[in-house]
Amino acid sequence: MNERGAIELRTRLDSSVLERLPPPLHDINDRLARVFSRTGHELYLVGGVVRDLLLGRPVTDLDYTTSAHPEETKRLGLEAGADSIYTVGEAFGTIGLVFAGVTVEITTYRTEWYPTPDRRPAVRFGTSLREDLARRDFTVNAMAVHAVTGELIDPFGGLRDLERRILRAVGDPRERFREDPLRMLRAARFAAQLGFDVELETRAAICELAAELQRVSVERIALELNRLLLSPEPDRGLELLRQTGLLPYVLPELVPLAEDIADRRHKDIWRHTLQVVRQSPPRLAVRWAALLHDAAKPMTRTIDERGEVHFFGHEIEGAHLARKALRRLRQEKALIERVARLVELHLRPAAYDETWTDSAVRRLMVEAGDLLDDLLDLVAADVTSARAARRREAAARIARLRAHIRRLEEEAALAQIKSPLDGHELMAIFGLPPGRWIAEVKNYLRELVIEGQLAPGDKETARMLAERWVAEHPEVITQVARPSRGSSAQ
Repeated sequence: MNERGAIELRTRLDSSVLERLPPPLHDINDRLARVFSRTGHELYLVGGVVRDLLLGRPVTDLDYTTSAHPEETKRLGLEAGADSIYTVGEAFGTIGLVFAGVTVEITTYRTEWYPTPDRRPAVRFGTSLREDLARRDFTVNAMAVHAVTGELIDPFGGLRDLERRILRAVGDPRERFREDPLRMLRAARFAAQLGFDVELETRAAICELAAELQRVSVERIALELNRLLLSPEPDRGLELLRQTGLLPYVLPELVPLAEDIADRRHKDIWRHTLQVVRQSPPRLAVRWAALLHDAAKPMTRTIDERGEVHFFGHEIEGAHLARKALRRLRQEKALIERVARLVELHLRPAAYDETWTDSAVRRLMVEAGDLLDDLLDLVAADVTSARAARRREAAARIARLRAHIRRLEEEAALAQIKSPLDGHELMAIFGLPPGRWIAEVKNYLRELVIEGQLAPGDKETARMLAERWVAEHPEVITQVARPSRGSSAQ
């Protein structure tokens, strides 16, 4: 953190941290603080909410730790006016409260250890605040703020690490990571979320214990990867996975890509991938597709007789690889298919030029379906050339394709607009046989619908307007006795 950032952080600390809470959350804190203090129980804001308040990041929920046991917490929560209570985490000391849509979690002081292979912690209640903070992962998450006084409790130097923008494990990093190896992946996720670096000893412990991550369930790993990808700096977190040796244990499908050595004949695909991920919008399917769009290049590389490198079919192989990776992580089926299709189609829009006919663009629109916006955003992000002219050219090409698609969509929408009255209805109204006059009346009514002067289903008003228009244009029906050959009432 630069000097100005450190000054701003200290300034925020000089005033009560509680004053940083948005008004609805401040009110909830006051209500809880009153009932807990009245019964003699300690109550502290803790963890990420404290970190984010100090950093000036938005806070939408509240997390507390308390000396009260879960049963007492439930009683006091209702007394403070909670609308509802959920007890999913009660075995671990956590009671959830909901106040007008705001989620509050209050956890009894605890220490925990991980005696079983699935790493589910055993919990002991009734410890002190300091012992509770000592069990947490990183110093920036091991600070607490008294719910009444606003006093900051920082026994492990979290504020200093916030100022230095580093992630440091609480106590011995090897002990913290052996307790729960997922914390190593969380380090990468927090680095991506906060833009922080990992302190050297903590980083060394991750490198040493990376294989421990094999003991963590794929569901927990998948959740952290999703959070990492949706962070402001996902490339920072992904590169940390590579540097610390975590990548083979979370995304082994990307190891060949990360180990691919660039030469003068082609770009560094790993660096390109990281840049595409960062440039893509933070939507989960797009970010996953950005990460996996070139993952099959190492396995499809060929070199022709002129020494040029090609990756024929890497989009098809990449779609297969995406399905394999996301299924292994037990991601939702809809996400798996969406990502795989984006990878499969990602080269198509990039080939657009002035020779594409309307039918070619329509074919792309049909094939992409509801993926179209995601696909175009992915292709726009897939431009990482160091040459500014090439980047401008690629951006202009995608802009022209978007404009072409908009035109076709507008034309298609217009084509769906019809007269409220069809030919049979008009013949019945006017008592006339088929003829050119029907098309002219229907076109008149259709124009009124387009202009918003007539509702598409308003047949009564349409009849009145049609009769008035025909009366004003008698020439339209003068030839009705000799209808046009092949005219249709539809």
